Amino acid sequence: MRFGIVLVPRSGAEWTQAVTGAQAQGYGTLMLPDTLYTPSPLLALAAAAAVTETVRLRPNVLAAPFRSAAATVRETAALQLLSDGRFELGIGTGRPDARAEAERLGMPWGSAGERRNQLIDTITSVRAQVDPPPPVVIAASGPRMLTTAAEYADRILLAAAPDATEDDLAEMVGTVTAHTDREVRFTLQLVGIGDQLPIWLSTRLGHTPDKLRAAGAAGLLPSDPQAAVEILESRSERYGIDELIVPGELATAFAPVLERAHR
Repeated sequence: MRFGIVLVPRSGAEWTQAVTGAQAQGYGTLMLPDTLYTPSPLLALAAAAAVTETVRLRPNVLAAPFRSAAATVRETAALQLLSDGRFELGIGTGRPDARAEAERLGMPWGSAGERRNQLIDTITSVRAQVDPPPPVVIAASGPRMLTTAAEYADRILLAAAPDATEDDLAEMVGTVTAHTDREVRFTLQLVGIGDQLPIWLSTRLGHTPDKLRAAGAAGLLPSDPQAAVEILESRSERYGIDELIVPGELATAFAPVLERAHR
């Protein structure tokens, strides 16, 4: 299993401490969201590249409509240079509520089909113009995006709903495997562990651990480290879901699981 962590800078000194700490803990990938309410992920990842040696660096995920393909090529090339090839291009067509952010940036939002085409154009341009080209991780949930990701992604982030079940994950993976002969690996984000959820999930969306457990939410892991590791290993073997993204605010609760997984 691979483990990534989503962190957001609070200050320069805190950022250095956070990213070096994540590397020391054994996280394989450092991730940042791409919103107008958080610092620019590409600039923050460049700063992280300067103080780390092994952790990989990935936006989670760039919204393709926020930038032209040429701009993404330029920034990707810079990050590949500064990180000695540790950058991963996490990219998607944008969150459903990101239209207003694109408008603030002066960028057209477009239809779902137009955003998919922009995503494809950006990925194709990066692979053609950046040396070495970074691995491409596409966030996808619906059948059309999963089919697109099956063709263009090196790895797919299953952008499942918080209450998605094991059967839902199997269906998403099945959509991908039905549309490619390549081996594609999958990533899932941790929804919660035990009775702990990220604040945004409980306050904004109204989820509770009990409701998620009752729904059979696959992203909610038990607090028992051995039981959690067994679930993760089973999904890796059955579905190819071999990377888990941990929200930074759950890192303390997840630490025993991470330690057990690394034994």
